[in-house]
Amino acid sequence: MPKKNTTVHLLILDPSQNDAEVLVSLLRNSGKATRAHRVTSEEDLEEALGQGNWDLFLARDVEEPLTPDQCLRLIKKADRDVPSVLLMPEENRDRTVEIMKAGAHAAIPQTSDDLILLTVNRELASLAERRQRRIVEAHLRESEQRCQLLLESSKDAIAYINDGMHIYANQSYMELLGYDDIDELICIPVLDTLSSDSQADYKSFMKAFMEDSQDNRALTCTAKRSDDREIGVVMQVSAATYDGEPCTQVVLQTQQNDAELEEKLRQISSEDLLTGLFNRQYLMDLLTKSITRATEQDDSGAFAYIAIDNFIQVRSKVGISGADVLLGDLSRVLLDEVPEEMTLARLSDDAFGILCTPCKEEELKGLCETLCQKVHDHLFDISGQTVQLSISVGIAPITENAPKAEDLMGRAHTAAAEVRHQEGHEDGNGVLVYSPVHFEPLGDDNSVEAIQQALDEDRFRLLFQPIINLRGEGEEHYEAFVRMLDKDDKEVSPYDFLPPAGPSDMASKIDRWVVLQTIKHLSSHRSKGHDTRLFLNVTNETIQDKTFTSWLSVALKAARLPGASLIFQIREGDATNYMKQAREFTKALGELHCKTSIAQFGGALNPFNTLKHVDVDYVKIDGSFTEEIQKKEDVKEEVKEMVKSLQSAGKLTIVPLVENASVLATLWQAGVNYIQGYYLQAPVPEMTYDFGDQ
Repeated sequence: MPKKNTTVHLLILDPSQNDAEVLVSLLRNSGKATRAHRVTSEEDLEEALGQGNWDLFLARDVEEPLTPDQCLRLIKKADRDVPSVLLMPEENRDRTVEIMKAGAHAAIPQTSDDLILLTVNRELASLAERRQRRIVEAHLRESEQRCQLLLESSKDAIAYINDGMHIYANQSYMELLGYDDIDELICIPVLDTLSSDSQADYKSFMKAFMEDSQDNRALTCTAKRSDDREIGVVMQVSAATYDGEPCTQVVLQTQQNDAELEEKLRQISSEDLLTGLFNRQYLMDLLTKSITRATEQDDSGAFAYIAIDNFIQVRSKVGISGADVLLGDLSRVLLDEVPEEMTLARLSDDAFGILCTPCKEEELKGLCETLCQKVHDHLFDISGQTVQLSISVGIAPITENAPKAEDLMGRAHTAAAEVRHQEGHEDGNGVLVYSPVHFEPLGDDNSVEAIQQALDEDRFRLLFQPIINLRGEGEEHYEAFVRMLDKDDKEVSPYDFLPPAGPSDMASKIDRWVVLQTIKHLSSHRSKGHDTRLFLNVTNETIQDKTFTSWLSVALKAARLPGASLIFQIREGDATNYMKQAREFTKALGELHCKTSIAQFGGALNPFNTLKHVDVDYVKIDGSFTEEIQKKEDVKEEVKEMVKSLQSAGKLTIVPLVENASVLATLWQAGVNYIQGYYLQAPVPEMTYDFGDQ
């Protein structure tokens, strides 16, 4: 399936239609589905702002007839959150300062495609975060309202205090202490609601709580009611917020509740019964709090994931009961070395974790290297049988940029698994610190080498997805996709690894590999009696390659495959940017009896202009229309008009990304010829779809 992206709704201020098309193509070639509108006047911009949500405003630095400064004022007047980027002829500090004061988010040279893409990606990411924050804030307000209702109706006596004074108390709390009105209690310090014998204990208790911020601390004390009667209570405190301000939550329970039993239950719930260490849930709770502190207070730390090497083989050797003894012994070896200020927990059958905060990853790495040596040197005695173990440790730093707890633990787990790929540690017994530079997607500097290595090592795979005739005619069409196996044997698109601007020779190599392998598959498939045709995607580098069609002719003859069985598909952005070459390319393919198609159609400012110059047989409408057609009536009408115009021009239409049955009726009514998507079938390694069962 083609990579699915959220559509970027784009406003462009550019005196040149052609230059505006180039900007749209630049974004589409980088993998973004776009819906663009070129602004021509103040009235046009005001109308556009009033009709929908826009994700980005790109403006050439022009003076006539409409300036970027005027546009920014209109955007501000409309109170719309639209990231605005000024494209300048050359760097100009004074102009940059001026336009950013006017409300622009960035000002960059218009000649730097890489910088434009990086800036656009940054602004779109920031916009997505702002929109998500607004949604979260709305949910937070709703949650706070629900919490307030729960507090008011709760049978537990709950209050919030700040600087030793009550700032809120629910009805149960007031009834317990004998007050009728919250205004009476707000003026009273917490100390005055305790007996004189309990006040010193309360001060020490709160001092300890403020130092370690450990929630659910409990104090057994005596409360003094407004009528001077005294009652024994258990006071529990936790960190909280009230009206957006940090405070302390207090819960009072009368002493008939068995506080000692509750404490034992709390302890059991946080303890691993086999080893006596903390359990996974307890550590995850602490890890979440540590990440929050790192975000809010720049209080950095680190987390270590300790994996026992070859544990399955060891367990099969000593048995289940022996493995339990082994884990108990191992936990004691680890506990002897881990300082008290760090938290050691058992995470699973074969993994432990260490949380160190505040600290630096170098400190934790040094400790883990010591642990590796200690475990490796230790001889475990299991019923008279000597067993040796080793551990692999992955460390994930906890910084202000750390992900949520589950993802951070995943980082440490990934680093632990990677230890075995390090030279000298093929059997484990090592420590590795997670770094996004090494574990996250490749950059431009090494991506080409990774693709070439995958080609050399035959780590490319073909997948096929059916394209179905919506009119019920029994044609067999598939689209071929290429996937590369990365170092973790996960399927990725090799095209995603290429920098947006090239390099041309690598893109051409991938295209030729796909064409050659597809011809082999298709020739074998058609020899079994199938009249199958395949759609093949090619890049702009192949469109510009004048040797490609002659090479293709030789390949077709060698496989004895008719050219009409192949349909070469080019992206609309490539056809627009390289119109002359695309026209010659499609003409040369026609001489080989191959068909042609334009994909991602409809995202350009004037999509039908391309079809005047580049003659194709099929047009695949951009997938963003499929996503929006069920939500917006105007998009539904737009698609109907587009299909009607295309078919009047003699083009067969394809709609991709069909993922549910509800959209089929709309596409049928619009007159669409073909559909494609996961609703029919995901891309699979073999061409096995039953076209007769439609």
